[in-house]
Amino acid sequence: MILKRLIRNWQTRKFHLSLNMAGLQNKMKFLNQEEAQQIDEDLFNEFAFSVDQLMELAGLSCAHAVVRAFPKESLTREKGAILIACGPGNNGGDGLVCARHLKLFGYKPTIYYPKRPKKTLFENLVTQCEKMDIPFLSYLPSDPQLIHDSYNLIVDAIFGFSFKGEMRGDFPDIMKKLITSKLPVASIDIPSGWDVETGPVEERPSFKSEVLISLTAPKLCAKKFYGRQHFLGGRFIPPDLAKKYELVLPPFPGCECIVEIPVEKMSPEDEGVESKSTRE
Repeated sequence: MILKRLIRNWQTRKFHLSLNMAGLQNKMKFLNQEEAQQIDEDLFNEFAFSVDQLMELAGLSCAHAVVRAFPKESLTREKGAILIACGPGNNGGDGLVCARHLKLFGYKPTIYYPKRPKKTLFENLVTQCEKMDIPFLSYLPSDPQLIHDSYNLIVDAIFGFSFKGEMRGDFPDIMKKLITSKLPVASIDIPSGWDVETGPVEERPSFKSEVLISLTAPKLCAKKFYGRQHFLGGRFIPPDLAKKYELVLPPFPGCECIVEIPVEKMSPEDEGVESKSTRE
C-alpha cells in the first residue's frame, strides 16, 4: 500500500514537472550566434573563467547526457563502444573531455580527431586521453558499414556554434561517412552541418541527431531539433550574466549538471528540409 502511494506521488510529481517544462519551452531563450559568442567573451573576461575550466564543465555534462540517453546496459556492441568525432575548435575540445569522462563511467570511447590544433590546451587534452588508454583512429574505414558494426553511437563534437561558411578539407567526406554509417548521433551544442540559427542546410551534409546536448543555453537552431532527447548542460552561468542576456532556462534538478528539455513535434515543412539535408 505504501509502495503504491509512493509510486502515485512520484508519477504525479513527474506529470506536473513535465507540464512546467512544457510551459517553460515557450518562454525559453534561444541564442543567436552573436549572443552565444558574446556570452563566452563575458565569461572569459568579466567573470574570469578560463577556456579549459569551461571546457571541463561542458565536457562532463556531455558525458552525463550520453549516459542518460544511452545507458551502458542498453548498448550491444563491444562493451559500450562509442566513437567520438572531434573537430578542430572548442567543440572538439568538449568532445575530448567527454571521452575521458565516458571512460571513467565504464564506456569504451574511441576518438577520431583528424585536424588537431597546435595549441597547448588541446595537446594536453589529447595527452590526458592517451594516458587513460583511449584509442585514437588515424583514419575512418572506407566502408561505413565497418563503422556501424564497431560502435554503438557517435558523439558529434565536430562543429560548434562559431561555425560558419562551407566545410573545408576532408570534413564533407568525413560527415558523409558518419551519416552513412546509420549510427545514432549525440551532438554537442549543435548538430554538425547545421546553421547555428536556421538549422539543417540542404547544400551540405548534416547530422539528423538523435540526441542534442545544448551548452550554456540552446541556440536558435535547436528549435528545429526533433530527435529523441534534448539536454541542457554547462551549469556555470552566473546569475548576473543570466540577467544581462535575459536567459530563461530550465532549473537544474538538485546537484545535476544536465536537465532534459522537451522536444517539440516536427512540422510538415521541416520534414522536407531535414530529409534533404541528411542525404549522403
